[in-house]
Amino acid sequence: MERNREGIKEAITSTCHEVLGHKKHHHKKWITADTLDMIQERGNKKAATNTSQTRAEKVKAQAEYTEVSKQVKRSIRTDKRKYVEDLAMTSEKAAREENMRQLYDITMKLARNYHKPERPVKSKECEVITNIEEQRNRWVEHFKELLNRPHPLNPPNMEVAPTDLPIDVCQPTMEEISMATRKLQGRKAAGLDRISAEALKANVAVTTKILYIFFSEI
Repeated sequence: MERNREGIKEAITSTCHEVLGHKKHHHKKWITADTLDMIQERGNKKAATNTSQTRAEKVKAQAEYTEVSKQVKRSIRTDKRKYVEDLAMTSEKAAREENMRQLYDITMKLARNYHKPERPVKSKECEVITNIEEQRNRWVEHFKELLNRPHPLNPPNMEVAPTDLPIDVCQPTMEEISMATRKLQGRKAAGLDRISAEALKANVAVTTKILYIFFSEI
C-alpha cells in the first residue's frame, strides 16, 4: 500500500512539474542576497521538520528552524531599515535639487509602508494612558479580570456523548470520492505529500479512478 501511495504521489507531482513548472517567488528588491540565502535555508529546515521520522529528530529540526527563522526576521528588518534610510537620503537630495518628480515617487514608496497607529490604552475611568509601563500593567489587569473569573453557581448539566458513533467504514464509492475531490478548497498550502488541491481537481475523473483503486487495497 505504501508503494502505491508513493507511486500516486510521484505521478501527480511529476506531472505538475512537467506541465506547470516550479513556482517563481518574487521577493522585494530591497532584500539582500544574504537574506535570500537565509530564507532558502529556512525552507530547508522546514522541510526537514516535516519529514522527521522520530520525535527526537522533529524536536531538533524544529529548534533549528526556529533559530533560522529568527535570523531571517532580523535580517529582513535590517534590510528594510537600510532601504528606508536610503530612500530618505535620496529624497533629501531630490528636495535640494528641486526634483519634484523623484521626490513624489519616493514619497509614494514610503507612504505604502504606512501603518495605522494603535488605539490608545485607557484606564477603567476612560482616561488615556500614555506611559508604556502603565499601559502594560493595564493590559495585565484586563486579562486577569477576563480570564480569572469565578466558576458559575449553577453549572449546566452536560450529558456525556455516546462513544459508539454510526460511522460507515466501508469503501467509498466513486461518487463519494468525486464529490469529496470537488469540494477540496483551493489556494491552500499543500500537505506533507506536497500535492495541492488544485492538482487533484485538475482532472476529477482521473483522480477519482486512482483513489478508488488505492482505497480498494486498504
